[in-house]
Amino acid sequence: MLCSKCRRKAILYQRYSGLHLCKTHFIADFESKAKRAIRNHRWIVPKDRIAVALSGGKDSSALLYFLKKLIGGRRDVTLSAITIDEGIEGYRDNRVTARIAETIGTELIVASFKDMFGVTVDSVVRDKGDRLSCSYCGVLRRQCLNRTAKEHGITKLALGFNLDDEAQSILMNVFRGDADRLLRPAAPVEGLVPRIRPFLYVPEREVALYAFLHVEGFEIGRCPYSHNALRADVRSVLNDYDWRHPSTKYSLVNLGERLASCGGLMETGFSACPACGEPCIGECRSCRMLQEVLHV
Repeated sequence: MLCSKCRRKAILYQRYSGLHLCKTHFIADFESKAKRAIRNHRWIVPKDRIAVALSGGKDSSALLYFLKKLIGGRRDVTLSAITIDEGIEGYRDNRVTARIAETIGTELIVASFKDMFGVTVDSVVRDKGDRLSCSYCGVLRRQCLNRTAKEHGITKLALGFNLDDEAQSILMNVFRGDADRLLRPAAPVEGLVPRIRPFLYVPEREVALYAFLHVEGFEIGRCPYSHNALRADVRSVLNDYDWRHPSTKYSLVNLGERLASCGGLMETGFSACPACGEPCIGECRSCRMLQEVLHV
């Protein structure tokens, strides 16, 4: 097929737009979506110190490349990457993220569950079984990222969340009946480094294509424990529905943003945990989980 814009050979068909795009117009379309998300949310301002949460997968690797291209020449903003080693044998290889960061030309900061908490995901699974592995990993990873970012003076944490991820999160909250999360405003929280998601409006398959075009050596495999996550079921349901009704994921993300704006006057409910000092709502889940696995 030929590109809908210039009649060169197309490399992508967008079912939601009806367009065939060549390499040049795909990259332009991709980057314009990411720039629009940054502009609409005012995610990057002068004197920012931005760190990409770099897992070594397609999304975070593509995000690091994109942000380096976007702000690499600016003197008023800095860019680095943070890798969290969760302790999953045969899955997390810090040499991959180190190579990606070096190739793109950014500083890499490495932290680990073992050093920060004294546990690994593998040790949690051995102790508790793998049914709740993703719950433990997600909570501890967020705290590890936040603490590492604060230690290094980071002002914004850039996450590789794409359109599919965001739509899945919204649908998961709907399935759970979690109105608080749907209405929670994206307001600053004391002690929590603000998150930015430049690929918010970009479908996962387009992020993958962008990564293949620009980054070498990123990891393709999924975490061996990911089959336990509710997200896996939601992904399957949403992808099936979106195939028959293109643009469904965009509609969900738009809904999520409108609901969050409606809850703009709500209290966030965050307070500092008396034990670890990290922000939490009610009981600190990180401390509770660590007590369970460390038996203290």
